[in-house]
Parts: sequence; C-alpha cells; structure tokens
Amino acid sequence: MRVSVVVCTHAMDRYTDCYEAARSVLDQTHDDVELVLVSDGDEAVADRFRADFGDRADVRIHCNDENVGLAVSRNNGAAVATGDVVAFLDDDAIADPSWVAELVAVYEQRDVPAAGGRMVPAWVAGRPSFLPDEFYWLIGVTHRGFGPDGDPEQAGEVRNTFGSNISFRMDVFEALDGFEKEIGGRTGDKNLQGEETELCARMQSEYGHGVYYTPAAVVAHKVFDYRTDPGWLVDRAFWQGYSKRGMEVLVPESTGDESDFLSSLLFESVPDRLDGVVTSPSLAGVLQLIFLFVLTAAVGAGYLYGATVWR
Repeated sequence: MRVSVVVCTHAMDRYTDCYEAARSVLDQTHDDVELVLVSDGDEAVADRFRADFGDRADVRIHCNDENVGLAVSRNNGAAVATGDVVAFLDDDAIADPSWVAELVAVYEQRDVPAAGGRMVPAWVAGRPSFLPDEFYWLIGVTHRGFGPDGDPEQAGEVRNTFGSNISFRMDVFEALDGFEKEIGGRTGDKNLQGEETELCARMQSEYGHGVYYTPAAVVAHKVFDYRTDPGWLVDRAFWQGYSKRGMEVLVPESTGDESDFLSSLLFESVPDRLDGVVTSPSLAGVLQLIFLFVLTAAVGAGYLYGATVWR
C-alpha cells in the first residue's frame, strides 16, 4: 500500500522545520512512502525543495501560483500524489519512524475511510507549568479527554484527529473533494479554523464513519515559545470558540465532540483538579486550575461572539 504524505509550507523562515518534517517522512519504516512537498506560492521555498529533494524518485514537488492557504495547498498536494492513501503532516511536526506503518496497519485490518494518530508535544522552550493538559489541543497536541470514551490511550473511532496526523483513503478524499477552502485558515476578519472537522463531518455523513484513531501512530508537534505565552493561548482559545460556533452553523452534525468535552471538563476534570489542589497542594496545580477556568471562559466568549456573526 502506497502512502503519500503531504507537507506544506509558505515561507523560507519555516524551511528548517519543514526540512526536518520532510526527513521524518523519508525515514519511515514502511517501504512504500511518497513525500509530496507543497510551497504555498513561494518560489524560493520551491527552489530549496528541488535542491534538497529533487533528485529523489519518492518525492513530488508542487508550487502554488500564489499564496492560497493551507486547505487548498493540501488539496493541491493530494492532486499530484499517487498513493492509495493520502496523509497530512504539518511543517513543524516530526513523524515517528513507525507512523505510516501504524496507519497502514489500520487500513489493512479495518474497512475504514480514514485513520489518524496521537500528537505528542516537543517542547522547544520547555513545558509551561500553568497549562492544563485538557487544553493541549490549543497547541496541536492530543489532550486529556480525547479519544473513544475520553481515553487518549484507547484506539477506536473518533470524529477527527489533528490535521498533522490524519489520513484518508485516496478515493474517499477525492470523492469528498478534499478540504473546504473557505474554512482552511484565516479569511478576512473571520479567523475560522477547523477544516479537518468539516471534512470529517461530511465523511461521516457520506460513509457512516469518522476517523479511526490509533494512539500507536505518533507525531511530535513542536511547541515554540510563543505558543506557551498565556496571552497567545487565551487568544487562540477565543478564536477556537468562534470557530466552534461557525462549525455549528456550517456543519451542524460536527458539534457532538465539543459537547462531550465540555461535559467531561465540568464534571470530571474540575472536580479532580479541585481534589488534587486540596489533597496535594502545589503552585502548578493551582495555576492549572485557574487557567482551566480562564481558557474555558475564553472559548465561551469566542463562541458568543461567533453567535453574532454565524446565524
């Protein structure tokens, strides 16, 4: 089974990280992997791709005519890919050597349209003691409460995994026309995020299945220092809340996971953390409890703002 892995980037200042992501794809243990590199309208990036990888038969390179955003770049990468499966990896992520092999194992053993795995943090500037792991999704990392029955260690079907660790059978991806370009990133003043959610909701409606989650398929996401800044995290949480409202309007069937997560947060995580602060008090425990409420409020504020825009 051939797996085409699409990696997109848009500027030279991200090239070093993108190169490391690309190398992690080429170092996979699975014996039939195709790397598809997409430059989002930057010819200098495309030239570096050609210089570093152009002589390899297992690499395809595409340069967009202009900057079109991540969703369209991924679609363009899939369009030139030749695999039976198309997978996506961010330009600031590192795939475990067995990542593709674990995804292939799912497709060979199960009749599923899509498969994805677990995201783990690669702390560039150190782990912030105040950030509760229930909100690791803000930094693109699998969080506490994710997965079948809220267990990230358990394999099974979920609505969608992160966009840096998700794959589709190629015929399914093509039949669904790929990612929706209006959702893939910031468009004007509408900072709408969630192209994976939207695509997987359509897939669920069409095929009756979400993404099969296998925690053994691991990708490390680099967490740079700006992503551990409290202000950045609150802003990110706000726009995620806005996006969740947008998803409710655009794809009503996509909202179940958020409701389950909120219920788990309020009725499981908060009581557990309160108990921990009382029985084993620590500064980190107190800070995480406070920030849990702050981030929840930020998501709620973004959702309410989104309700004034998305009706």
